[in-house]
Amino acid sequence: MQFFKVKSVEETYDLIRQHVKAITTQETVFLSEALHRILAEDLVSSENIPSFRRSTVDGYAIKASDIYGSSESMPGFLNVVGEVHMGEEVSQELEAGEAMYIPTGGMVPKGADSVIMIEHCEDISGLLNTYRSIAPGENIIGIGEDIREGETFLTKGTMLRPQEIGAIGSLGIDRVNVYQKITVGYLSSGDEIVPYETNQILPGQVRDINVLTIGNMVKEWGYDFVYGGIVPDQYEIFQKRAAELAEKVDCLILSGGSSVGAKDYTTEVIQSIGDPGVYVHGVSVKPGKPTILSQAGGLPVIGLPGHPASAMIIFQLFGSEILTRLSGGKTSELPSRTIAKMKKNIPSSPGRSDYIRVKLSFEEGEWWAEPILGKSGLLKTLVQSDGIIEIPSNKEGVVIGEAVSVILLR
Repeated sequence: MQFFKVKSVEETYDLIRQHVKAITTQETVFLSEALHRILAEDLVSSENIPSFRRSTVDGYAIKASDIYGSSESMPGFLNVVGEVHMGEEVSQELEAGEAMYIPTGGMVPKGADSVIMIEHCEDISGLLNTYRSIAPGENIIGIGEDIREGETFLTKGTMLRPQEIGAIGSLGIDRVNVYQKITVGYLSSGDEIVPYETNQILPGQVRDINVLTIGNMVKEWGYDFVYGGIVPDQYEIFQKRAAELAEKVDCLILSGGSSVGAKDYTTEVIQSIGDPGVYVHGVSVKPGKPTILSQAGGLPVIGLPGHPASAMIIFQLFGSEILTRLSGGKTSELPSRTIAKMKKNIPSSPGRSDYIRVKLSFEEGEWWAEPILGKSGLLKTLVQSDGIIEIPSNKEGVVIGEAVSVILLR
């Protein structure tokens, strides 16, 4: 086998997709313990969310046609006939010319088709003065507008973030079927490597900080992490410890010893663990060229460069893809952070910062951000989003094609 014949990033991703297969063992967990787990089945809603028409603002439930033409100079007038109480069903039906106070989240009474914000009206001794017109449906979430009965609202392979867990909980579901949680093993190698907690180091020694950076990336992504310690540059010891750790984990990471050198045994050790063996030995990236990717049966083995910056970059690029595929999740080419171009014009009011949820797509060599528009109370706008853009308070919006910074949602 010829080693250190570098692959392009695209070739490396293709090889990962060919070699790494999902672990399909399933288990049922409580929803409260399901953060970052991967759904093992589609979830179909058994009810409408919301199950009643709900106000998205504090204001007054009205018929929009009653206040057409209202303005500051020529207000409309409605009779206030009661108020909606949270958690209670409203039995009173609104007639023409009537209004009813309603808090955010309250049930919209029959007969009303919109809610005017409290800032745009004034209750004067039971007579509501309205200072602007509104459209039918304004400030109301309709029955099933968030999640509709019979709808597949989450699909198999979805990683459960807080927003997905909230959507599931809104349906009264307390347990979910998920794929087995992945365990990642990590082993450092090198005569110069000492534990990171070593107070005094000798000239030429290096503290093992990769176990902290890589280990915490693994945990942040929702997987279990097992540290196998540090091994010297001696093949027999290195091979034995790597083989022992490989028996206990679903993915093995070896840090250091992946460049060309007399004492770099990583390739030999990886080859000894199982077939088909190394399929990438070197990637055309900087930093991080001396990278090894291998498959030992069903066990992915990653040989990371020893330099901390290189190790983190390579693990972000390829480790995330490998672990996502292994865990049964939906793979994505989303980077950890990105600049994208806007697909639509988005207006914004000067004097405030707006945060717009977006879905990312990679088209003709660049990232584009599609705004996910919807009422602020909808969970599905979060579930559908890949990230958030900020429109600063000194801007009046963004235009089609404008480059924006995207905060990615994990």
